[in-house]
Amino acid sequence: MKFVSGAILSVSLLAGFLAAASAHADDTAPAASTAPPACEVPDYILAGDVALPKVAEAIKAGGPLNILVIGSRSSTIGVNTGASEAASYPGQMLAAMKEKLPAVEVNLSVEIQPKKTAEEVAPDLARLVVSKKPTLVIWQTGTVDAVRAVDPDDFRTAVDQGVVALRDAGADAVLINPQYSPRTESMISASTYLDNMRVVAQEHEVPLFDRFALMQKWSEDGAFDLFAPVHGSDLAKQVHGCLGRALSQFIIASAHPKPTQEN
Repeated sequence: MKFVSGAILSVSLLAGFLAAASAHADDTAPAASTAPPACEVPDYILAGDVALPKVAEAIKAGGPLNILVIGSRSSTIGVNTGASEAASYPGQMLAAMKEKLPAVEVNLSVEIQPKKTAEEVAPDLARLVVSKKPTLVIWQTGTVDAVRAVDPDDFRTAVDQGVVALRDAGADAVLINPQYSPRTESMISASTYLDNMRVVAQEHEVPLFDRFALMQKWSEDGAFDLFAPVHGSDLAKQVHGCLGRALSQFIIASAHPKPTQEN
């Protein structure tokens, strides 16, 4: 089965800032380099005691490793800045995984559930798994819930039900929490949603890619100026690139593929 990427997933609210800022840029200007800065991933982000058995089996067999990314927003980076789908973080993840696993067939599909909360997305997850038959589902959630101030207990219940649905439908699952944005911290409180996602991940032994903590570290280390009032499309592409590569590392580490032992 060959997966085709139908849409590009949002990196959340930051993408909106960046797209709006770059919409007025001169279209005739030469493209600047989008090579990402050093964006190191701490060991604690990659380390985990939770495995992805179906991903590990697919890697061992040489594929196909079919990955379905599910989110609530289409990327304004692809829509408004002319960036290709390959420049989004799912696209960057796919490219990195193909580079790291050259002998494995890796395919990507992206499913957008526009502006939906976890409670609105969860009932559709089993159908998506049955329809697309992914090895791994990456569910990015929490941003819309935080923006709408959804009751945290309702959010936790929805994520719990969604994870159970994915597992029961036969797919490995990875959760991705909201992104860190210093400019929205005073307006949107994400901490409760982050905590609830951690609890669900621990209860069901599902890997949680802590995008919030990772981007906060990059911001505090000065890798990206996420507090600036105006962002360009280059910054967005750099963030996408770093997130995609970090996510590929996380998936491979969580799968715990074992090298062939020599006698």
